[in-house]
Order: sequence, then C-alpha cells, then structure tokens
Amino acid sequence: QGANPVFPRILGHEAAGIVESVGEGVTDLKAGDHVLPVFTGECKECRHCKSEESNMCDLLRIHTDRGVMLEDQKSRFSINGKPIYHFVGTSTFSEYTVCHVGSVAKINPLAPLDKVCILSCGISTGLGATLNVAKPPKGSTVAVFGLGAVGLAAAEGARMAGASRIIGVDLVPSRFELAKKFGVTDFVNPKEHSKPVQEVIVEMTDGGVDRSVECTGNINAMISAFECVHDVWGVAVLVGVPHKDAEFKTHPMNLLNERTLKGTFFGNYKPRSDLPSVVEKYMNKELELEKFITHEVPFAEINKAFDLMLKGEGLRCIITM
Repeated sequence: QGANPVFPRILGHEAAGIVESVGEGVTDLKAGDHVLPVFTGECKECRHCKSEESNMCDLLRIHTDRGVMLEDQKSRFSINGKPIYHFVGTSTFSEYTVCHVGSVAKINPLAPLDKVCILSCGISTGLGATLNVAKPPKGSTVAVFGLGAVGLAAAEGARMAGASRIIGVDLVPSRFELAKKFGVTDFVNPKEHSKPVQEVIVEMTDGGVDRSVECTGNINAMISAFECVHDVWGVAVLVGVPHKDAEFKTHPMNLLNERTLKGTFFGNYKPRSDLPSVVEKYMNKELELEKFITHEVPFAEINKAFDLMLKGEGLRCIITM
C-alpha cells in the first residue's frame, strides 16, 4: 500500500469499466465509453509524455501514498460524512470509482471487459517488458524468471515475437505444466542445482540466452537474470520490484563485455496512447488472454480471490460486480 499508507481506502487497480459520467473540462471521454483505468497515467503535456522514449508521466506517475484527487486534494468517496481514500488513482474494488482523465484509457467497445481488464496492469507489464524493451529477435532464446501472471505474460510476448526457446525459471515445479501454454519450452528450478542458476542457463544455451526478463522482485534473481545473458548482444530486463534495501551487485566486466541491463515500468506502454492497440492484439487473436484467467468470484467473495493469490493458486481471478 505504500510507505505511509492511509486508511480507510478503496484498493484495487486492475479493472475495466464503462464511463458513467465526466466532470467539467473532460473532452477526451464521454458517458458510455469503454475504458481501462490504469495505476500510472498519461497527461500528454509533460516532458515525459511528449518524449517518445518515456511512459513515466510527471503528473500522474504511480503514487502509492496519495489518497486524494489531484485537483483539490480531496477524496471523492465517503461514508457517514467521513472520507474514504483513493488508491493509485484507480480504486477499482468498487462498483463506481472516480479517476483523473489521464489515468483512463479508452478502448474498443467490442472488447469483452471481463477479459481485457487484465491488461490494465499485470499482463501489459510482462508483455511490454518483452515486446517493447527486451525485443527478442525471431528465433532467439529467452529466459523468464518467475512464472506468475507477469512472467507468463513476458513468455507470451516471447512466443509472439517468435523466440525459438523460452526457459522458465521458478522455485515451484507445478508451474511448468501451465507455463507450456505460454510457449515455455524448458524449466529450471534453482533449488535442484548445486551451482548458481545463471551458470546452468549459460551451459544450456552455449554461452547464455539472447534475452532475459526478471519478474520476481528477488534481488538474487535479478543478478542471475543479468548474468545469464550472452556477452555482446545479451539484454536483461528487470520488471520485479525489489525490497527497499536491496542492492544490485555484479562484476563490472559483465557490462564491459557488452551485455545490457534495462529496467521497465508498466512494460514501457504509455497507457492512453498504447493500450488500445494491445486490446486490438487480443481482438485479432495475436494475444491470448483467456489462459491467464483461472478463477472468477463475485465481489462478495473477494477474500477468496486474496486467498488464491496468497497460496499462489491460479493466475488471475476475475471479480464480477
């Protein structure tokens, strides 16, 4: 919830919905539009938004501690006259929510909301990390660290890009069977080897993979993901969010040997400009979303969804209002 969590607040940040009404001055959206609310926004005016290289809007970048609207620093939710606070500009565990226009992406009205909702955060993050940042050439080898929903979305991106081999790295052996649906061809469990997993991968691939994508947030996995890519052309992309005191340590020769280390945020997608085209990839059957959705519960049973998440069972649980 952030460094200084405020309470009470309405959580939730991965959703799809229909615009009920718009406030004064909003011209980009109208009632009835189908949208994806996004935890990081795009104002279209700041230096970041005007740069083709950035998706890190100055105004609407993720802010976990802010629980109010930007315009007047007040909440739009209340109960018995007392404010309930917002969460990362979306607060989607609610039948109705209020968002800044810059945090809402308008999408194809024909797209099923109960499928494309998962593109509002995790799946786009993993997919974009591969397609927009790692950019594996056709026929290349890719290692994905962490086979949760984000990691499998990264694998899906590698599959779409035409990778010849996708190596999944995870500590849970049961995840491999499911991962095959996302194009994963090999599975490595670091617990089953006496040497560091990067050495195992380097041996498997005759010098290292062409690309790696790290989706766990574990600092050792991040180091392994970097050290397992091939010298000269290898690119490692970090997606996972580390512990606040984590430090990345590697020998400088790993960089001097021309490997590349990159980080990404929300898969380098600009939410309003780019998400409509990701929805179209689903609509034209390039991208498969159904296989990410393993459970569904009504809103009254939201705690079941949290239990599934904590146990690591399934990938995405859709909550219907």
